[in-house]
Amino acid sequence: MNDNNKSVNAASKYGTEAPSDMLSELNNVDALSQYFKSAAGTREGRAIPPLEKWHPEQVADMDLIIKANGEWWHEGGHMTRESLVNLFATILWKEENNGTVEYFLKTPAQKLRIQVEDAPLLINDVGIVNENDTSWLEFTTTTGDVVRLDDEHPISLNNYIADGNSETNNANSHEENNHEENKRSETEAQIRPYMTVRNGLTALIGRNAFYHLTDIGELTERDGETILTLQSGGKSYQLSMPAG
Repeated sequence: MNDNNKSVNAASKYGTEAPSDMLSELNNVDALSQYFKSAAGTREGRAIPPLEKWHPEQVADMDLIIKANGEWWHEGGHMTRESLVNLFATILWKEENNGTVEYFLKTPAQKLRIQVEDAPLLINDVGIVNENDTSWLEFTTTTGDVVRLDDEHPISLNNYIADGNSETNNANSHEENNHEENKRSETEAQIRPYMTVRNGLTALIGRNAFYHLTDIGELTERDGETILTLQSGGKSYQLSMPAG
């Protein structure tokens, strides 16, 4: 972990101090979990902290990666504690500088830089909810975010290119032509659906959830494209997909 600045006491107004010895241990997932729970206090249910009000001076690197399939890995090991992943998801923070996107776990005292292969969040459920005679499309992420399709939470289709290193290659040798074909497929662009969730964070809409979405919406053909029309909150939203 590479610390750049001295510790700050921004956490004090949240009812806890941020001693430097504790900060030096924040790259440990259990220490970070305990620290954040202490800093945030006890909450009823799940809430997103006021990350935009936190301005920590200390920045460090954490060996944590969010895989393209939504899995969280820390120091080479798959994080399987759902409660811990859900907690960390509430302090996800995105920054863009000169076209470079960086992701952090943000506390009042420190920002921990992490790696994200694709989108930091993953939507695994979509449904229709009715409220005051209005129907909404409601999406749920694997880490507990619930958002509705509206102007502030749009859906878009974007290209994703796997770097070929996110999945383990078979150690056994295959025929050379099969190897080259696999290599090409690993770097081939895929069109994936994403949704804006919060604080500039996007979520990949999982395959099953997107299939359900196409069943809910209306598919039409126009000028060589497939148009998916969705109704939510009394408005229509369209996604254009290459036909075939």
